[in-house]
Amino acid sequence: MIEKYIHDNVLLTSSLAQHLYHNYAAPMPIIDYHNHLEAKDIWLDTKHKNIAEAWLHNDHYVWRAMRSNGISERYITGDATDIEKFEKWCDAIPYLLGNPLYQWSHLELKRFFDCDLLLNPNNCQSIWQQCNNTLKNKEMGPRAVLKRLNVDTLCTTDSPLSNLEYHKKLQHSGFSIQVLPTFRADELIAFSNPTGFLNTLHQLSQITSINISSLGHYIEAIAKRVEFFHNLGCRLSDIGLPRVSFAKSSTHQCEGIFLKLLTKERLSETDIAQLTTYILNQLGKLYHQHKWSQQLHIGVLANVNERRKQQLGAGTGFTVINNELDIEALAKHLSELDREGKLPKTILYNLNANHNQLLSCLAGAFQGDDAAGKIQFGAAWWFNDHKDGMEAQLTSLKNLGALGRFVGMLTDSRNLFSFSRHEYFRRVLCNLLAQWVESNEIPYDLELLKQTIQNICYHNANNYFQFKDIA
Repeated sequence: MIEKYIHDNVLLTSSLAQHLYHNYAAPMPIIDYHNHLEAKDIWLDTKHKNIAEAWLHNDHYVWRAMRSNGISERYITGDATDIEKFEKWCDAIPYLLGNPLYQWSHLELKRFFDCDLLLNPNNCQSIWQQCNNTLKNKEMGPRAVLKRLNVDTLCTTDSPLSNLEYHKKLQHSGFSIQVLPTFRADELIAFSNPTGFLNTLHQLSQITSINISSLGHYIEAIAKRVEFFHNLGCRLSDIGLPRVSFAKSSTHQCEGIFLKLLTKERLSETDIAQLTTYILNQLGKLYHQHKWSQQLHIGVLANVNERRKQQLGAGTGFTVINNELDIEALAKHLSELDREGKLPKTILYNLNANHNQLLSCLAGAFQGDDAAGKIQFGAAWWFNDHKDGMEAQLTSLKNLGALGRFVGMLTDSRNLFSFSRHEYFRRVLCNLLAQWVESNEIPYDLELLKQTIQNICYHNANNYFQFKDIA
């Protein structure tokens, strides 16, 4: 009987799975092409003061789990001390048995703190002391941790308005890991919030020295920011699309709608849909011009608890899965760009696992001869980034796409220690492939399995995003 929860062969249920992981997956470098780390923290090599700061301060996954255990908000986002918050987390986590938070937390304890204790009230003080003592070591700074994990490249998530100061400093310092920006474009289509959008417009005008008095000027300013990001190594964009609509209109019509925005005239739903469609099309063309990849995150129903939003603000753990997906509208977006020969490489992520087959099938309709796996059915995301969700995503991709071209996993996290989720994914991948071998779905061909695993873990992403070509 295995006594330790996190052991060498955790999640690996056969000798073949163990061979695949330890010999083929584990040695590969990491490319994390979508996370929410701050370049400033990497540049300053900012260490966490304690384990609560690392785990509990910014993680809405954890906040949701603590609320599910009836814990007062004071111990979640409130003014309780860090040790009090950690004690409450230790109270809660035994009730999360099987939840990915349970798995991830113990994996992080083992990998970064060499701690085999289970999180529970009895072990709370021992874990607190052991982790905090370890955090004092110089090798627990972001730079050393990333190097120890064999990270090759990571891409942060950045506002188009960002000056990318710390990306510049990292690049000029000769830091061995590529820390590249990602152009996160949500605020560029936030037309349903006119006040916020006009503030964005004002800042965009200032940093580009363009007087944005028309839609044409707006596109010109965006293009200038894309060029700025590109020159600092950006090769990806990202945007969240809670709902996908397609309402084609002329440039002239959209000029009129944009002028309404500038004069603070109320936009109709049709106006917003038309202007959004136009801007997404223009963004796609810019990305194609620069040979970027665009990431489309689809299916978030945000801030459904209005009382909590009023109390705590947006993005505090009250967002859920949206059941709507207008697959026809999404297809029209892709088709419009494809028709002009300007469809960029695109990664489609869905929050609703019921849409796995829709998106993996749609990806197959727009593949091109200018890039292998040009349209990707993206990694299991947010509410899906656990063993069951990863297996479901990989299975849909196997059945309807080209699994061997998949660009692999990402952390999508603000937690430095969540980079261990690449290990988690690689274990899930190798175990699933071994199961398919054992059920005779795929051949027992070690060279083919090695190629597939190492491509998914590293090579596909490196080639797809063209990181190797960045000077």
